[in-house]
Amino acid sequence: MTDTADTAEASDFDLPQVHKHHVFACHTQRPPGHPRGSCGALGAQPLWDRLGKAIETEGLAEIGFTASGCLGFCKAGPLLVVYPEGVWYRPTTPEDIDEIVEQHFKQGKRVDRLVMVLTRR
Repeated sequence: MTDTADTAEASDFDLPQVHKHHVFACHTQRPPGHPRGSCGALGAQPLWDRLGKAIETEGLAEIGFTASGCLGFCKAGPLLVVYPEGVWYRPTTPEDIDEIVEQHFKQGKRVDRLVMVLTRR
């Protein structure tokens, strides 16, 4: 027997449009002084609030925004990653968020000064 969900078309579901960019922002909040740190303890929430509001007020329906758990680089936060490019940003001020929205989301230009470079040791 075949489950109907296995053969259903995407159009059979109330799915949102495919996003031009999809942002995953770490919302992990560990207690102050935790040895791993966390994006939340480093001030992420006001930045993510600003990002969500900017996406909404600018009418950027093509930008998906998802609260994520730990992205694995806790002491480097606040962190967000933008797909499909796989660009990791490390914003620290409200103006950094504004720049990401304007440059990356609206103009398609990576904000190099805010990119977190991942290197192997």
